[in-house]
Amino acid sequence: MSKERKIINDPVFGFINIPKGLLYNIVKHPLLQRLNRIKQLGISAVVYPGAQHTRFQHSLGAFYLMSEAISQLTAKGHFIFDSEAEAVKAAILMHDIGHGPFSHVLEDTIVKGVSHEEISLMLMERINKEMNGQLNLAIQIFKNEYPKHFLHQLVSGQLDMDRLDYLRRDSFYTGVTEGNIGSARIIKMLDIADDRLVVESKGIYSIENFLMARRLMYWQVYLHKTSVVYEQMLINTLRRAKELASEGIDIFASPAFHFFLYNDIDKKQFIDNPECLEHFINLDDNDIWTSLKVWCHHPDKVLSTLSQGVINRQLFKAEISTTPFDDSKKEELLRQISKHLDISTKEAEYFVTTTTIEKNMYNPADDSIDIIYNDKSIKNISEASDMLNISLLSKKVKKYYICYYRFYKA
Repeated sequence: MSKERKIINDPVFGFINIPKGLLYNIVKHPLLQRLNRIKQLGISAVVYPGAQHTRFQHSLGAFYLMSEAISQLTAKGHFIFDSEAEAVKAAILMHDIGHGPFSHVLEDTIVKGVSHEEISLMLMERINKEMNGQLNLAIQIFKNEYPKHFLHQLVSGQLDMDRLDYLRRDSFYTGVTEGNIGSARIIKMLDIADDRLVVESKGIYSIENFLMARRLMYWQVYLHKTSVVYEQMLINTLRRAKELASEGIDIFASPAFHFFLYNDIDKKQFIDNPECLEHFINLDDNDIWTSLKVWCHHPDKVLSTLSQGVINRQLFKAEISTTPFDDSKKEELLRQISKHLDISTKEAEYFVTTTTIEKNMYNPADDSIDIIYNDKSIKNISEASDMLNISLLSKKVKKYYICYYRFYKA
């Protein structure tokens, strides 16, 4: 492999070296460059104005951490072929390539039934074809079809490089310092036993900190009440646009966005019809924001009111409970909003949303974090940790939300 490299200056990790050849060709590929136009945290800037970083930056950060992890494991005497090292770095570079703008919002509205992981795989296979099979090994690792299971764990697992980067990066850009994990320390503590990633026992406190930081970041950033409300507003706006499109009403949209608004695409169609993928890769944040700006002036009162709310940060009010809300509460809100906006009760449903969020930070059944001791014995973190909180982290937290249009001045 040529020693010539490209150097990128990253605000989180400093200089990132990208070797010329396959890895650099992936970085400069249009499908990876598209991630420059998609924000990593979607609409979280509504709460944290600094959260302007992109999925491209995250992909580079995860690549940097993967390079560090491979160096550490090799230094501990684990033999990793150059071809395997290159392939696992390629896999982490492309792990998010299938994300659309406001990823989970889109998965709930206009591209239903197809996950970003499935789209990532489709795009990897497309690039692989262009590159005459150079990504065969990377795809095998991504799909967990390669004999060395630990390589897949580095791409997708409890301590994968994806998580280690996004927690550190999102903490940096939001300013939520509680999420700032010791990624370098965790990587230094990684080892392999029986083809699985393990953590040296002296790294246990770094893992405890990682799990606590993850919990804080989820409830303080990713599932922040205001972000949840804003996301629901955006989902309702896209649902209304899609409903109007299905009635043949003219809705402004870019060609790619227009395709998804005016066609009901399920998983089978997405896989079978090449047009779907072509339009999907032409979608980025700009398509959605431009449409929302234009929709503010649409004659449909529901679409224009919702769009103005999203564009001008006129947010719904949110109430949170540990038990479901009574139907009577929703009915009363619908009645009042219908009267206030002079719209039908059916149309008012776009202005009242009930949703449930359930999250646990650690699921041992999923892919456990294992601690290895000097005598080579291995314990799950939930047994190894003397912090009671670790067992609490595996319990699911469930919250019920009701979000609704403010029909009075706060």
